[in-house]
Amino acid sequence: MLVVAALGGNALLQRGQPLTAQIQRDNVKVAVRALADIVRAGHQLVITHGNGPQVGLLALQNDAYKPDESYPLDVLGAQTAGMIGYLIEQELENELQHAQPIVTLLTQVVVDLHDPAFTKPTKYIGPVYSQAEAQQRAEQAGWQIAQDGDKWRRVVASPKPIDIPDLQVMKLLVKQGVVVICNGGGGIPVVRDADNNLQGIEAVIDKDLSSAFLAKQLGADALLLLTDVEAVYQDFGTPQAQMLKTLTVSQGDALNVPVGSMGPKITAACSFAASGGFSAIGRLSEALALLSGQAGTHIVAETAAE
Repeated sequence: MLVVAALGGNALLQRGQPLTAQIQRDNVKVAVRALADIVRAGHQLVITHGNGPQVGLLALQNDAYKPDESYPLDVLGAQTAGMIGYLIEQELENELQHAQPIVTLLTQVVVDLHDPAFTKPTKYIGPVYSQAEAQQRAEQAGWQIAQDGDKWRRVVASPKPIDIPDLQVMKLLVKQGVVVICNGGGGIPVVRDADNNLQGIEAVIDKDLSSAFLAKQLGADALLLLTDVEAVYQDFGTPQAQMLKTLTVSQGDALNVPVGSMGPKITAACSFAASGGFSAIGRLSEALALLSGQAGTHIVAETAAE
């Protein structure tokens, strides 16, 4: 079975933890144990991951150097994909005792320059701030900001993926039994110009939606959206909270969930399930159990539920 496993941000950094290299490596060491179980069970594996805090930190470091010469988000995305991919690749190699070929692929993902997301940025990146500090940074750097819980963060456009130019390379690697780490941070956002040339653009593609798009393009059998909660809940955070073990695509589409957290995961899972694939959302530590249907929330096509 070909499995695309999308790592949530908690695989690298728990909320409130310092963004040090050692803390991220320690978290990755834990994460790869669950991923290694999938490989040991005989499945082919493609790994994707987020990069929000990391790309935000690099942006701050660039601003501290020369604010008027800061690197654009596509370049920062490539840098973080390389760094995070390196950590996952090395720790997974160690966990599997170097018995499995693993590679990190910097992945360009094409978006539409006219995507309406560019007129309404919603994707959080970087660290959290008080409202006053966020407003000050926004004025200095030309950011757009939005509230995230009781804090404030920078927001950028999150356009939909429409093509993956590196798909043929991925297929070749998967065919040879290589574990591929790709689509870091949702992929490096690029657009095509009038001459069909690619060029980077200031955006962050949602990691979960990009993972579902990738899974469909690869012809994957399963999409696992791995996070730090055991499943999707109805009325999460209230006394009426109820764990949902199975959702049809229409039920998932109708759920009222936070746009910035579980929302993209459900949308991505529904998209892949509607195409005929197996989708599941749940804890990273239970990845193999998710795949066998013994944990988490499973999203199924309408016909599968009948």
